[in-house]
Amino acid sequence: MTVWRQQQRWIYRFLVCGVLGLGLYGTASAGIVGTQDAIDAARMAETRAQMKDLLQRPELAKELKALGASPAEAQARVDAMTDDEVLALAGKVGNLPAGGAISHNELILILIIILILVL
Repeated sequence: MTVWRQQQRWIYRFLVCGVLGLGLYGTASAGIVGTQDAIDAARMAETRAQMKDLLQRPELAKELKALGASPAEAQARVDAMTDDEVLALAGKVGNLPAGGAISHNELILILIIILILVL
């Protein structure tokens, strides 16, 4: 075997090891997701879903149409709201009387609040 042939083999080995080693070079980093963060994310998703379900109610959809907005637009606006805005809206809706004891004026007030928060 000639010296050149031996050098070629060593060069090829070096190149193969170098190319294979490049695959190991990339680093991955991941942070730890805390339990509280996971719970908060789940609560936010649930609250946002509750607001969307509320917009599907027939009486609210009727009022939205009377004001010139469709329920689909309102849902898109709820999706565009920040988490704090959704929580504030849910808190206001949660403080309303239960059992259908809401008056027409209160319903209009809720719609106005929704529209103000969304815009």
